[in-house]
Amino acid sequence: MMLHPELLRAANTARRPLGLATALLAAVTATHLAQAVLLALVLARIARGETAALAPLLAAVIAVVLVRAGLGRAQRLTAVTAGATVRIRLRDTLLERLGALGPTAITGARAGAVRATLVDGVEGVDAYVSRYLPQALITCAVPPLLLFAVALVEPYAALALGPALLLALLGPRWWDRLLARRGKEHWDSYEALAADYLEALQGMPTLRASGAVGRVRERLERRSAALHRTTVAKLRVSLVDTGLTDLAVQGGTAAAVLVACSSAATGRTAATGTYLLLLLASECFRPVRDLSREWHAGYLGVSAADGIAGLRTAEAAVPDRGTVAADWASAPEIRFEDVHFTHPGSGRPALDGVSFTAAAGRTTAVVGPSGAGKSTLLSLLLRQRDPDRGSLTVAGTATAAYTLASLRRGIAVVSQDTYLFHATIAENLRIARPAATDEQLQAAARTAGIDQEIDRLPDGYATLVGERGATLSGGQRQRIALARALLADAPVLILDEATSAVDERGQARIVRELSTAGRGRTCVVVAHRLDAVRHADHIVVLDAGRVAATGDHTTLLAGGGVYASLVAAGRTAQEERAA
Repeated sequence: MMLHPELLRAANTARRPLGLATALLAAVTATHLAQAVLLALVLARIARGETAALAPLLAAVIAVVLVRAGLGRAQRLTAVTAGATVRIRLRDTLLERLGALGPTAITGARAGAVRATLVDGVEGVDAYVSRYLPQALITCAVPPLLLFAVALVEPYAALALGPALLLALLGPRWWDRLLARRGKEHWDSYEALAADYLEALQGMPTLRASGAVGRVRERLERRSAALHRTTVAKLRVSLVDTGLTDLAVQGGTAAAVLVACSSAATGRTAATGTYLLLLLASECFRPVRDLSREWHAGYLGVSAADGIAGLRTAEAAVPDRGTVAADWASAPEIRFEDVHFTHPGSGRPALDGVSFTAAAGRTTAVVGPSGAGKSTLLSLLLRQRDPDRGSLTVAGTATAAYTLASLRRGIAVVSQDTYLFHATIAENLRIARPAATDEQLQAAARTAGIDQEIDRLPDGYATLVGERGATLSGGQRQRIALARALLADAPVLILDEATSAVDERGQARIVRELSTAGRGRTCVVVAHRLDAVRHADHIVVLDAGRVAATGDHTTLLAGGGVYASLVAAGRTAQEERAA
């Protein structure tokens, strides 16, 4: 019996229904034993010609069968309840863990592989916990007791059954390591295929545009062939396991039959004892046969256990040891003081002594060429990473002192790569505030410059946007995401290239609206287009991880340097597009 610690931990979350399911399974097993005893009495009376007194015994057999049917149904329902409880709690735990870890948690994992673990792997855990574990307990308890009962009837039969039972129970354990290795290879192949399929579906427009559909299809065929090979390799080992168990079961039963016949022929046992011996010998192996069946049902859970454990125990990029709740009564001040940070494996610091202050209730823009450190700066503010040196405070308190959940709840983020769910526009907006009224939705959409376009859609705010907002343009998706962030009404608003897909005229309108609506919050805006930041209260210019200059648009433009170069480059790009 393979008992994986991760699966036992999952089973521990549903101890009561699992205990009840096991008790009911024990009761079902008891009915099999009662039936064996009653049938032995029936057959013995028939052998002696005492047919007149069979009616009560046959009625008792029928009653036992009916009771077993009822117990079996109750046991299956209880097992299903236990499995569903484990499945739901395990998925909740994994999703909560992934949410707490943040986007850096699965940077090295593929979405399809994580999906396979969360969906198919957890389904396998359900079967393992609800079916295999109760049967494993029964198999450990019942055969030894029956072997003792057989020994009371005929000791020689117990000597014949004992080795067969040991072989049936312990023989397959010789293959556990090989089976575990084959199972891991099978699950790795399954995850890889699932990840490739999901990636191909998500990237189908790009594959068509680049003429790469055929090449991807060939790769998927190779993945499928690899999965077939690992499946067959696993089945070979599993069939050896099953064959060894069947050999022990059949051999032990045959040996018990021979001993029973010999005992009857020599007169050592009466008719009742002989029939009881034959039936109990069969019942000794029933739990073993059932265990083999349930093992195959729950084996997927064993294969996925390591992946589940990996997700559950994944280390966060930053420790969540803060104790302060980020419940800011008003817009907070954000201060960077001599902040240094170097990405792992990089020889050059992404931020090298950055110091500036984003005033409370004001809009601070962060600009600079690609690679200047803008995205790194925002990731530190969101505590996706912690600075190597220096301090980063919000409302006068270090970000590390806040609990991660409250810190991230107090900061609304709109990035260049937005995500909309397969739901209506109103439902996507209400993710930020479930109780928001229609008027509040419309006000946020108006500030984001998307209200008129929503009104022109066939169903307005009830329009289904499709998966990832597929029915909308890039600019529409960004503005809906911006409206969602505004609706959250967080004290801090971060716009990371949030209007990059919007034309210059629309961008200017959104910036003007934000300047008016954003006075109650601290805004940090990162943009390549300087039209989006020229009206900011304060502009910070980054270059090579350092603060090159600070000031407003007019002051920085007059001072030349990096900011003036960026403005000039933007004008040149606009002229080239116009030409």
